[in-house]
Amino acid sequence: MAHFAQLDDNNVVLQVIVVHNNELLDNGVESEAKGIAFCQTLFPGTTWVQTSYNANIRKNYAGIGFTYDAQRDAFIPRQPFPSWALNEATCQWASPVLYPQDGKQYAWDEMQQNWVEVQHA
Repeated sequence: MAHFAQLDDNNVVLQVIVVHNNELLDNGVESEAKGIAFCQTLFPGTTWVQTSYNANIRKNYAGIGFTYDAQRDAFIPRQPFPSWALNEATCQWASPVLYPQDGKQYAWDEMQQNWVEVQHA
């Protein structure tokens, strides 16, 4: 099965659908263009880009609200906090302070620019 992401005019993912591999075949070879054409028969006038469930292409599996960056050829999730920077290698957002590796649970505190331990009741 192949997965395709529908994009809006700003390259933001609206939905992701599954397409049977048979719809991608072009003389026995899978073709993204054939998959896009199939998606456009289902939803005329729309824009589609293939995504990979195991992130073999385009860095990340597309999710609703992700942005497709054509220059990076990658799906990029929403920036979780203003202080976080995009890791160019993975196209994932990284906190300015590494997550503690002590087995405890933490949440990011943007005001403190640090991880704060989550207290359980």
